Amino acid sequence: MSEALEIGSIVSAEYKTGEYIGEIVEMSSASKATVKVLAVVKHPTQGDLHNPMNPDVAFFHQRRALAHQEIALMPLYTVKPYRGTIPEYSVSLQRALQSELQTLQQTVQWAQRCIEELEQLKKDYSL
Repeated sequence: MSEALEIGSIVSAEYKTGEYIGEIVEMSSASKATVKVLAVVKHPTQGDLHNPMNPDVAFFHQRRALAHQEIALMPLYTVKPYRGTIPEYSVSLQRALQSELQTLQQTVQWAQRCIEELEQLKKDYSL
């Protein structure tokens, strides 16, 4: 049985491409909840979401994490009860940002390795 969401509930919720821990301050409609941000779980994704992994777009979006105690209208399907300890906002923001940076650095390293392997194959194929 799922727990009912109500004003005052501590939840995890997604807003655009970020994920947060917060407190429901209002049940806005059947499809959204108004949530006050208490911590950051996942930093928002950068760039054009319609053209992922493409740095050469007309407008490369810089997305900031929602601020401490910022109020946001979050899709109800992303709002789930949260039972853990709520980390301090600044610590959670630092962790989320570091995690996002690490993921992107690994992607760069993976892409570089792919280029090296493809260059070797190009030689092997005598192209």
